[in-house]
Amino acid sequence: MGSHRLPSIGIVTPSLNQGRFIRETIESVIGQGCPGLEYWIIDGGSTDGTLGVLRGYGDRVNWVSEKDDSQAQAVNKGLKRITSDIFAFLNSDDAYLPGALPLVAGYFQDHPDAMWLTGDHHIVDEAGRRIQPYIAGYKRLLRRSPTFARLAVANFIVQPSTFWRRELLEEIGPFDETLRYCFDYDFWMRAIRRYPLHVIGEPLSRFRIHSASKGGSEFSTQFAEEHKVVGRYTSDGTLLALHKVHAGLIVLAYRLMKGGKGR
Repeated sequence: MGSHRLPSIGIVTPSLNQGRFIRETIESVIGQGCPGLEYWIIDGGSTDGTLGVLRGYGDRVNWVSEKDDSQAQAVNKGLKRITSDIFAFLNSDDAYLPGALPLVAGYFQDHPDAMWLTGDHHIVDEAGRRIQPYIAGYKRLLRRSPTFARLAVANFIVQPSTFWRRELLEEIGPFDETLRYCFDYDFWMRAIRRYPLHVIGEPLSRFRIHSASKGGSEFSTQFAEEHKVVGRYTSDGTLLALHKVHAGLIVLAYRLMKGGKGR
């Protein structure tokens, strides 16, 4: 990769019945002004208005719509189609903030040792209003020391703000399609065992929490799967116990929020 050329970026959006949000997602990608951008939307056979939105973009976006077995499978299918230097996936209810992709490309160009990176984010609700600033702030604090041990206790990595080089994917393999909730966390755990995580302090994405999202309605089951993932990569009893305690506290906090004002 020549020093005069920014690395190219490829983005995958897995999609299933998120027609009310997907236009914002698409616009946030194609509006980045990022040269050489590859963008694939892998739809799982949506039955709402998603396909009408996709058709409206003509040849400005690449997409397929067919049944799949999981979100992870959809992401993997998309990644196989990409020839870029840098990879990421953006869910169909999330969005990039303006200037995110040029910032990421510039960082990778300036830091040839960086195999992967994550940035900050805004948490928003269904209407796009910022919520839960304390959770975003807590994860920001944890990212100050992005070690394997800390990641084993608490997942501080922001999925839509995370990018990695093609070489990393080739080395550690694709996302685990047997996992429903934590296939990204499993990927992060594999990555951090091999390469340090680089952290950008700038917010790169808008992470949406709503009634139909996994993070908004199934957090207890999600943390149970997350604990199993931790056990794949460490047998340290202290780390496993700390993860279980931390997850329990987070679940309790979410339940209290849902029982109150919902956020």
